[in-house]
Amino acid sequence: MASVGATPGRTPQGPGPREASASFPSPAPVPEPREAEEEDEEEPAEIHLCVLWSSGYLGIAYYDTSDSTIYFMPDAPDHESLQLLQRVLDEIDPQSVVTSAKQDENMTRFLGKLASQEHREPKRPEIILLPSVDFGLEISKQRLLSGNYSFIPDSMTATEKILFLSSIIPFDCLLTVRALGGLLKFLGRRRIGVELEDYNVSIPILGFKKFALTHLVSIDQDTYSVLQIFKSEPHPSVYKVASGLKEGLSLFGILNRCRCKWGEKLLSLSRRRAQAPDAQAQWPRPMGPAAPRHVGSSRTGAQTRVPCMAGGLPTTAPPGKPRLWFTRPTQDLEELNSRLDVIQFFLLPQNLDMAQMLHRLLGHIKNVPLILKRMKLSHTKVSDWQVLYKTVYSALGLRDACRSLPQSIQLFRDIAQEFSDDLHHIASLIGKVVDFEGSLAENRFTVLPNIDPEIDEKKRRLTGLPSFLTEVARKELENLDPRIPSCSVIYIPLIGFLLCIPRLPSMVETSDFEIEGLDFMFLSEEKLHYRSARTKELDALLGDLHCDIRDQETLLMYQLQCQVLARAAVLTQVLDLASRLDVLLALASAARDYGYSRPRYSPRLLGVRIQNGRHPLMELCARTFVPNSAECGGYKGRVKVITGPNSSGKSIYLKQFSLTFTSATRGTGPCLLPYSGGESSEQCHRAVAGPY
Repeated sequence: MASVGATPGRTPQGPGPREASASFPSPAPVPEPREAEEEDEEEPAEIHLCVLWSSGYLGIAYYDTSDSTIYFMPDAPDHESLQLLQRVLDEIDPQSVVTSAKQDENMTRFLGKLASQEHREPKRPEIILLPSVDFGLEISKQRLLSGNYSFIPDSMTATEKILFLSSIIPFDCLLTVRALGGLLKFLGRRRIGVELEDYNVSIPILGFKKFALTHLVSIDQDTYSVLQIFKSEPHPSVYKVASGLKEGLSLFGILNRCRCKWGEKLLSLSRRRAQAPDAQAQWPRPMGPAAPRHVGSSRTGAQTRVPCMAGGLPTTAPPGKPRLWFTRPTQDLEELNSRLDVIQFFLLPQNLDMAQMLHRLLGHIKNVPLILKRMKLSHTKVSDWQVLYKTVYSALGLRDACRSLPQSIQLFRDIAQEFSDDLHHIASLIGKVVDFEGSLAENRFTVLPNIDPEIDEKKRRLTGLPSFLTEVARKELENLDPRIPSCSVIYIPLIGFLLCIPRLPSMVETSDFEIEGLDFMFLSEEKLHYRSARTKELDALLGDLHCDIRDQETLLMYQLQCQVLARAAVLTQVLDLASRLDVLLALASAARDYGYSRPRYSPRLLGVRIQNGRHPLMELCARTFVPNSAECGGYKGRVKVITGPNSSGKSIYLKQFSLTFTSATRGTGPCLLPYSGGESSEQCHRAVAGPY
C-alpha cells in the first residue's frame, strides 16, 4: 500500500524525540545555553486512536501529532479477548481511545478494564464514545474524500483526488474506513493541533500511512490472491450454490488437514477477507490432458518434492489467546523455530503413531467458547454437556500424551503444564452428575441417582405413582354414583392430581356435569375431570412432583455451570493450545505427503538461497515440473531480471520465489525448500520478469 508524507524509516512505536536538523549559520546572535534549551523543548507528542470491532474483525486508525500523520491498519481478525487491540495499545500508548457508543459486550468489557487500569504508565487513556452515526460508512468516505490535505496539489481535479486517495487508503476495508471517518470527526471536534487557531484553519494532516505491529508482517489482499493462498469457487452442489463458496485449488486447500474445527478456523479465519473479490487467477486442473510437460525451467530433470514447513506461523503472545496464522505472520525467528520443532518431531517415522493418536483426540475438541457463552446465559442444551464432556476427556488424553513427549519442545511442555487438574475436576463433576441417557430421553438436563436424596425420593414417588393412583381410584369408585362404571386418578404437571370419569349419556348440558362432593375442572375426550377431597390431599401431600424435580435439577445444573465457569480459563487454554497443535499436525501431515523439508535461517547470509525450489500448486497440475534454484543478495545482487518467451514459466518462477521467500522469512505460508536445503535472511529482494 502506498503512503505519502512519510518520514523514511519511522516505525509506529509511538512518538520519539525529534532529531535536530542541520542548518546554515546565520548572523543571528547565539542564544544563551538556558535559552537554547528552551527553544529545543517541544510539546509532547499525542496519539489519538480510533478503533472499531465487529464480527471478529478490527479496524484501527490513529493520529500522531509529532508528524501530523494518520496511521491505519487494514481490517484484521481478532479474538473476542481483543488481543490484537491490546498489542496496539501497548505499542503506541495513545492518549485517547475513540470508539462508537454502540458496541458489543466484548468491546465494552475491554474498555471498562482499560479505564480501570490505575497502574498503567504513564497514564490511562481517555475513553471517548461518539454517536454511532459518526462512524457511518458513506459519511466516513465523504469525510476522507472531501478533506483538505496539504500533500495533495491544488491542481488536482476531484476525480484525480479520489483516484489518488484510493491508491493510499484501502476503501475495501470497511471497518478501517469507518475508523478513519470517526477519527477525522473527533479531530475536528477537539481541534487537535489547532486549538488556538481560527475555526477556518483545518487540522494538519501531512500523510496517510499503513502500519504494522513489531514482528508482524502486513500482506495485502492482492498478494493473497495472486499467490493463490486462498481461492474460493462456487459449490458444485445445486443445493449449496446460493449458500456459499467452497475452497478451490489453493495453498490453504492443500494444507487444511485440521481435525478440530477451531484449528481450521485458526488456519483459515481470514479466508474471505484475504481474497480479492475480482481475482481471476486460474490454474490448470491437476494432470489434465493439456498440462504442460515442463514448467518453470527450460531444463529437464527428475521430479522432486517441494519442502514446506515454515507455514503461517503465529505471532508470539501469552498463552491462552488464539493466534491467526495467515493474516498475522511474524518475523520472530524464535517463534518460527519453535513451531518448526513440532513439525520436524512429527515428521520422524517413529512418531507417526503418536501423531495419528493426537489427531484422533483433536477431533473431539469442539467449540468451547460457544458452550461457555450459553452457560452464562443459562441456555445450555443437553448436547452441550455431551460435547463439553468429550472435549475435556480428550484434552486429558492430549495432556497425558504430551507428558510422554520431549519436554524440550515448548508446545508439548505448555500442554503438559497448562492442562491442569481442573480438567479432571470438570470431567469428574459432569460424569458423576449428568445422566446423559435420561437427558436425551426427556430432552432436558437430568441428574444421576445418589446425587440429591430429595430428588431421588421424589423420583421414586413419581415412578410408583401408577400403582398408588390405581389404589386411590379404587377407593374413589366406591364413593361414586353406581351409574359410573369406572374412574381413574391421573397426574398432570402444573395442574396436579385429578379424578377422571367417563361422560354418561345423561350428561348433556354443562349443569349435568356437577357431582356432589366433586369440583368440576374440564371436559376432554369425553372424559370429565374433577378435584376430589383425596386428590386435594394428594396435592398437599405429594405436591407437583414433576415440576419440583425439574426445578431442583435445574438448580443443580446452575451449580454445575458455576463450577465449570469458575474454571473457564483452563478451557480457553485447552482450545488455544489444541488448535495450535492441530494446525502443526496438519502441516506435518502435508510435509510428509508432499516431501516438504525445514528451512534454515542464517544470520550470516545477506539474502536468500533456494535450491531446487518448487511451486506447491503448479506441481500438482503439471505432469512434469522442473525445480528451480535461486540466490539473491550479497555478491549475487538484489535485483534479478528474468527473460524468456511466452509461456516459459516466468510468472510461475516469480510466484514460486515469492512463496518460498515470504514463507521462510515471514511465516505467511509453507516454505518451499528442497531436501538439499535453503537459507534466508531478513532482507527484501525483487525479481522482474519480462519477455525477450
